[in-house]
Amino acid sequence: MPLDCPHKKLDAWKVALELCGEVYVLCERLPPEERFGMAIQLRRAAVSVPSNIAEGAARGTVKAYAHFLSVAQGSLAELDTQLELCSAYLGLIDREEAAKVLEKAARVGRMITALRRSLEHRK
Repeated sequence: MPLDCPHKKLDAWKVALELCGEVYVLCERLPPEERFGMAIQLRRAAVSVPSNIAEGAARGTVKAYAHFLSVAQGSLAELDTQLELCSAYLGLIDREEAAKVLEKAARVGRMITALRRSLEHRK
């Protein structure tokens, strides 16, 4: 019997998965010496976003859902910081490529904010 997966109906979750894919592609362009350092950090932060959206959606309470959405936004902030560091300060990633990923991250952030606001109205 398949699980009821409410997160699969959420656009925020779908776009967050796209973001993960883009981060993984970007990590392949990092220098070899960063593949086990920065790449792991970038991937971990990126994967955390849709994972926390999914976990929150699966929880039975509005409070728990809001908590996991907050964690997802924290992971987006981590990802933003790491991408800025890699592109603007360390020169490990092309700035234009990073900017595209950062724009998608900002879009996901706006979607999560909208979800959190909709939860506020459910309370």
